[in-house]
Amino acid sequence: MKEHGRKLGAVSPCAACKLLRRRCASDCVFAPYFPADEPHKFASVHKVFGASNVNKMLQDVNVLVLQDLPEHQRCDAVSSMVYEANARVRDPVYGCVGAISSLQQQIDSLQTQLAVAQAEVMHMRMRQFTTPSSLPNPGTIDMVLDHHHHQPNMGQSLWSC
Repeated sequence: MKEHGRKLGAVSPCAACKLLRRRCASDCVFAPYFPADEPHKFASVHKVFGASNVNKMLQDVNVLVLQDLPEHQRCDAVSSMVYEANARVRDPVYGCVGAISSLQQQIDSLQTQLAVAQAEVMHMRMRQFTTPSSLPNPGTIDMVLDHHHHQPNMGQSLWSC
């Protein structure tokens, strides 16, 4: 059985208390979220936010516990704090916003590449129907254009205003 991430009867302090070099009480606010076997989690959070601020944030999370916040959501809140701290360590100015911006730029670039590829495919289809060796019947090109017009929109195309 575990209590606050520690085995009952064990005297091993949580990662936070170990880093802060203090005794880890049974009601330690850090213990449920920063187990002794994951010291890197608290180290980055402590470096970015400071122990006092993390303590205040965890107190707020514990207030939410009294309001019946499910356990997985409490852990998600702490995981979010750890993620932001790690992002701030990698990029002190932008943190996770820099990562989000980079991913958005990749999405924009891929959408542009997709639109260009779709245009090339359409151009190749049009050339196939307009070569002298295969004269299309009058409705074929309109059918191809109509088919392309009804394709699902995969993001902003090059032809939109």
